[in-house]
Amino acid sequence: MAKYSDIKGFTVQTLSTDTVSNTGATGAWSSGGNMNTARYTLAGVGTQTQALGFGGRTPSYVGNTEQYDGSSWTETNDLNTGRGYLGAAGTYTAALAFGGVTPPSSAVTETWNGSSWTEVNDLNTARNEHAGFGTQTAAIAASGYAGGMVAVVESWNGSAWTETADVNTARGDTGGGGTTTNGIMFGGYTPTITGATEVWNGSAWTETTDLNLARKALQGAGIYTSIIGFGGETATAVVGSTESWDGSSWTEIADFSTVRAEVGPAGTSSLALAYAGNNATGIVAITEEFEITPPTAQVQVEGQLYFNSTTNTFKETITDIPGGTWASQTSMNTARNQSGSSEASPSSQGVIVGGNEPPESAKTELWNGSAWTETSDLNAARRDGGSGGVYTSMGYFGGTGPGPDRASNELWNGSSWTEAGDLNSGRQAVRGSGSSSTSLLCFGGGNPSYQALTEQFDGSSWTEVNNMNTAREANPGSGTVPTTLCCGGIGASPSPGSAQALTELFDGTSWTEVSDLNDARWGGGTVGNSLTALTFGGDPPSTSYTANTEFWNGSTWTEVANLSTATGWTNGFGSAISAINAGGYTTTQVATVEEWTAPLANKTITAS
Repeated sequence: MAKYSDIKGFTVQTLSTDTVSNTGATGAWSSGGNMNTARYTLAGVGTQTQALGFGGRTPSYVGNTEQYDGSSWTETNDLNTGRGYLGAAGTYTAALAFGGVTPPSSAVTETWNGSSWTEVNDLNTARNEHAGFGTQTAAIAASGYAGGMVAVVESWNGSAWTETADVNTARGDTGGGGTTTNGIMFGGYTPTITGATEVWNGSAWTETTDLNLARKALQGAGIYTSIIGFGGETATAVVGSTESWDGSSWTEIADFSTVRAEVGPAGTSSLALAYAGNNATGIVAITEEFEITPPTAQVQVEGQLYFNSTTNTFKETITDIPGGTWASQTSMNTARNQSGSSEASPSSQGVIVGGNEPPESAKTELWNGSAWTETSDLNAARRDGGSGGVYTSMGYFGGTGPGPDRASNELWNGSSWTEAGDLNSGRQAVRGSGSSSTSLLCFGGGNPSYQALTEQFDGSSWTEVNNMNTAREANPGSGTVPTTLCCGGIGASPSPGSAQALTELFDGTSWTEVSDLNDARWGGGTVGNSLTALTFGGDPPSTSYTANTEFWNGSTWTEVANLSTATGWTNGFGSAISAINAGGYTTTQVATVEEWTAPLANKTITAS
């Protein structure tokens, strides 16, 4: 006999409620074994079940060291130099303790081998209340107090400390975590209490999203992209607040059972340990263990079909582009407009290059999803060129610079720029598209009149192909080769300098005019492809600059949520679902960045 599923197919999942876009990070603290010595301003390393706590105040400065086995603490050999407010890095069996206050501020560094401490080379700058993270052989000591706040950062190589790039904001009593190449520091005081967060990429610090609750005397557990910050003091109270960092923003998730500051930390963002500390009642030996709470709700999945038995409807989970929004992101290091970009890159990993600071710029900046890093410059500074490609393979061509050459073409391999075959027709205000440095398209521009020229690059040379139907410049486009979309621009019709609403699609052979933009403009940004795209910002005929954003569904444009700030001569990368808009011009060149995110939504399926 045939089975029912063979005849009718598989059943659709039945749910009593709609799926949700995000259950949110949640967690809880529970009691662990108390330390033997109550204290605060101590340091620690390790995991939730193998932790090491050392130093601190009782209120005397002590060198007491204790080991935690997941349930109880055992006293072991003390630090050689008793101190509090010290930095730490490493593991349960291979730890590093550095700096602190004895008093006065100390530069002493000690290593732990699992049973005893040994003094090694000192910090270059004696200090306390600094952030510390890394391993016993590769660590960072960042900022702190040395008779005043210092921005000094030092890197440890296993035998000596070397000064490296300073933090942006000198402060003390911070939390931190990570490695010598990817770290994070947050909170503290300047002396004003702050929620400021800075991320470290191995060569520079970048300011990013603040904590939700500004505080000092807090600690952290985790890594660069996934860390929790817990405890601390605001301007008015000791708190037990715990916030989770996902690589771009902080979310409040849980509180200590007993509020306190200046605790010892260990563990990860999902399994953490907080021990000892102080609060309004005094110094405590309390230990609490943190664990992330697994989600219980049914989370949305793109393309998911289900039946809601409460509302008696079939539903599908799809990306809700009309429901998308722009939100502020970390600013670039250099304010500029008329830049190029790796337009085909995802929103989590892109390149902005060249532009106008003024004067013309050669700077290249890389985006990793939370911070910008300056890297190798173009060989020739210029602005208003065309670009295409991805994070590790792109081209930047045409444009204008200090010299007369407007045909220049440079290729990016992920670390440096190389001059390659020039355009056949040099011009400025060109636009481009492409999937890599060996597959690029350049279209439009001015030299000095408006151009309809289109050229295609194969990795070594450019070949002229069929022109656009309408000559124009500053006409943003996106896509790959052979399929590319171009929209807007500035042209000669109906009079010279007219903003355009025209949209054209290139199929690898010729351009076809399709539906116009709702709002004519030029000098905006466009991301996506010939089937789904997003265009934003620019210079319309009626106002100086626009915040207008429009979505292309393959046949028509629909207005969606505006940029927060009206911006012209901007650029970006990503897709219609998730995009970055970087830099541009408002009343001057700006470094501001906004991120577009289209959420998932449950849509009722209707028969038609």
